[in-house]
Amino acid sequence: MLKNVHASQLNVLQSSRTAKARTSGLLNAKAAAACAVSCPVTVTTLIHQLAESLGNAVDAKDPHTLAHSEEVAVVTQTLALSMGLPPASADLIHVAGHLHDLGKIGVPDAVLRKPGKLAPDEWLLIKAHPSIGADILRPLDCLRDSGIMEMVLHHHERFDGQGYPHGLRGQSIPLGARIITLADSLSAMLQARPYRPPLEFDEAASEIERCSGSQFDPEVVKAFMGNKDKVRTLVHLYRTAMA
Repeated sequence: MLKNVHASQLNVLQSSRTAKARTSGLLNAKAAAACAVSCPVTVTTLIHQLAESLGNAVDAKDPHTLAHSEEVAVVTQTLALSMGLPPASADLIHVAGHLHDLGKIGVPDAVLRKPGKLAPDEWLLIKAHPSIGADILRPLDCLRDSGIMEMVLHHHERFDGQGYPHGLRGQSIPLGARIITLADSLSAMLQARPYRPPLEFDEAASEIERCSGSQFDPEVVKAFMGNKDKVRTLVHLYRTAMA
């Protein structure tokens, strides 16, 4: 089993290198210059479009997560603004929402689409995706220096320290990552999976409230519950438009 895990990790690293090479080709010199000049003060249209495109590419790997990254991005921005963050900060979190699952480019499709329980070595591959995503973004100065890379890296940390990849706890987790964690979980619960039907919005909201202080930052949960109807409407409108 350890040999298999080691081989799988090597495959992940190779996939990460391939993905990084492909990503580098998406930015020409002019785009990179615009990125370096404008970030982190503002998020340019170019970066928004690039983030959305990369998020769509990841979602296309798995039909069960179609438009997941876009939905996460929309919800994260709404929550960030409701918590009183400046619009510029909310924009950065919005971009990170698009990119949060970028590392799944390095995870085999068979693992992402597996209908049953994951084997231990497959679970290791899934848990590697935040680190792979951060590695892909690391060469882009504006995404690294603005904190977007760190949000992507830590979006599966838990408030109680039981998450991954680094087991960060509480306020040591970047706020943007804590917001993405909730939005990511909400979107996942509202989508059908091979092993379960989608939850109703109120069921998902109850689960989020139940996990306040363990999986989720209580302040982010408070913002979500205080804007639950707004988020519900937003998700409904978004899914209707995407249908």
